[in-house]
Amino acid sequence: MGNLSTPKTVQKLQKALHAKAKAEAGYRFYALYDKISREDILAHAYAQCRSNKGAPGVDGQDFADIETYGVERWLGELALALREESYQRIDLLEADQI
Repeated sequence: MGNLSTPKTVQKLQKALHAKAKAEAGYRFYALYDKISREDILAHAYAQCRSNKGAPGVDGQDFADIETYGVERWLGELALALREESYQRIDLLEADQI
């Protein structure tokens, strides 16, 4: 994940979504789970966040935790949760209870 340039497949999706949004200003993208759960999208997003030295999330999980767990494993589980639409974000108020 050393190369931070946007992969062609990610660029293609970005362009398609942009074109759709520009062509139909009132269009709403209700179901993007199938798009954001793609391996290339998640791997690129992870690499971008990692390169920016992103802070831990509200759950306290940081990059070291993910890398100890296994990046591919973590991304795979995230992708599955997104595809099954079972991913549950943690609200900031709920994070205090973790």
